[in-house]
Amino acid sequence: MTEPSNPAKPWAGRFNEPTDAFVEAFTASVDFDRRLYREDIAGSIAHATMLARQGILSAAERDAIVAGLTRIRERIDAGDFAWSIPLEDVHMNIEAALTAEIGEAGKKLHTGRSRNDQVATDVRLWLRGEIDEIRDRIAQFQAALIGLAEREAETLMPGFTHLQVAQPVTFGHHLMAWFEMLERDRERLADCRRRVNVMPLGAAALAGTSYPIDRAYAAELLGFERPAENSLDAVSDRDFAIEFAAAAAILMMHLSRFSEELILWSSAQFGFIELADSFCTGSSIMPQKKNPDVPELVRGKTGRVFGHLMALLTLMKGQPLAYNKDNQEDKEPLFDTADNLKGALKVFADLVARLTCNRERMRAAARQGFATATDLADYLVRKGIPFRDAHEIVGKAVAFGVREGRDLAELRLAELRGFSPEIGEDVFAVLSLDGSIAARDHLGGTAPHQVRAAIARARARLAQA
Repeated sequence: MTEPSNPAKPWAGRFNEPTDAFVEAFTASVDFDRRLYREDIAGSIAHATMLARQGILSAAERDAIVAGLTRIRERIDAGDFAWSIPLEDVHMNIEAALTAEIGEAGKKLHTGRSRNDQVATDVRLWLRGEIDEIRDRIAQFQAALIGLAEREAETLMPGFTHLQVAQPVTFGHHLMAWFEMLERDRERLADCRRRVNVMPLGAAALAGTSYPIDRAYAAELLGFERPAENSLDAVSDRDFAIEFAAAAAILMMHLSRFSEELILWSSAQFGFIELADSFCTGSSIMPQKKNPDVPELVRGKTGRVFGHLMALLTLMKGQPLAYNKDNQEDKEPLFDTADNLKGALKVFADLVARLTCNRERMRAAARQGFATATDLADYLVRKGIPFRDAHEIVGKAVAFGVREGRDLAELRLAELRGFSPEIGEDVFAVLSLDGSIAARDHLGGTAPHQVRAAIARARARLAQA
């Protein structure tokens, strides 16, 4: 008696009844993992090439497989490929199409491998390319920041701590702080890429294969640094995905902080910057509104990326070795994370390139909040007064200015000398905003000369990337 089977399933020989239709749809991943088709085909071509080199396939079989996979890739590129949910995933869809295209040779492609090592290889190939593109987009954003910082190297603005006026800085200096954050993000992703670039292929289902494969050769064909050392770990490891998601979360946190400043600075209350109209929207009821929707949306998407990191950690926390179906859930968080990173970086590079600043408004804001109080304390220290005493003297002067409604630079010399007889006519050079900025002329300082030097170094770092 012939037992019923489902010929559409490569694994159907073990089963006595077809898969339930709902279960079939529920467990299928082809709706989202079809995105890996290029990586899947590249991995299959390398696998077939290696099998032929080892004498496991004939040269004719290899050539038929490579030609067939190439034609399938061209069909998918052109949108002329029918994806099947009963075939579950990108791997089985392509393999079935290959067998239909070239016959028996197509059935031999899966020799010496499993979907477990196949999908792990595909995801690593895909993520490697995504990291390269994301790092390029970070560099483009950094270049836009450098351009704006160079234009605004001498533009004065208040620096803040606790969102209270602290000391005057230059806008160029502030922008270069964002460059440094992004540079760390770029470095983190480069480091993450090293651990992504390890090949699982050849681990098969979990224990390796009895065929005489050459994993080092397959790794060389696919541009991997090396094959994974342990077959169990190779198919079950998703550390690389979690590490990428963690680096992505830090990057999005930086973009969210930048978003918050753009939103504050473009408000009527600050008025420091103007965003181009093409990056803003209006209100359906309030005609005067110009809403900073782009930075608001990036700020919002940050929570989404944070959630994907937690989803991946939770996905892996209870899994025994080796591969489990849970791991099908790793792709959508990864895809969405990469998509949102690339989108946010592109839009910010374009936005910054067209951003304009209100220099007069920035300078006026820097005059508020006694921004040069520390400069007065430093002035007194240079006159021989211990810093703690100088701090108290200036604190009393500030309290007087608050009562009078005048900044330190607006107080008369006689009034200032009432707090310390060491204060002389030269104090007003110290209390000026330009004097305060110019005094911080050291590596990492906010003086325009140092900002331009930092820009030159930053350009050199980008050129070496």
